[in-house]
Amino acid sequence: MIVENSGLNGLKSDLAYLDESAEKVGFVRWQWEYYRATYDYKIEHNNDEYYLRINTRAVEGKLERPDTVLAIEAVYMGRATFPHGLEYESEIPATVMKTASYKLTELKELLEA
Repeated sequence: MIVENSGLNGLKSDLAYLDESAEKVGFVRWQWEYYRATYDYKIEHNNDEYYLRINTRAVEGKLERPDTVLAIEAVYMGRATFPHGLEYESEIPATVMKTASYKLTELKELLEA
C-alpha cells in the first residue's frame, strides 16, 4: 500500500542527517546501494508485523559519503510474510495506520527543521 499525503515525497536531506533523524524516530536503514536507500519502521499488531518503508534515491553523490543528498521517492507499507518478504495488498488495520502516520509526522518535522 502506497501511503499518500505523507508530506515526505520529494523532501531532500544529506545522508548523515537523514540517518540520524530516522534513527531518532525508530526507522532503520536496512537496504542500500550506491544510489538508493530504504528506511523501515516495524509495527507489531495481533501477531502480525507491518513495515512502514521509505524509499530514497541519491540526487548528489553516492551513499558512501555522509554529505550525499537523498530525495525521498515513496512511502509505502506492507505486512510481513514468511518467507517471501512484504505483501502490499492486505488491508492495514487502523491502529497500525495511526502509528505509521505519527511516525511519518515525527520524521517530517525533523527533516524540515
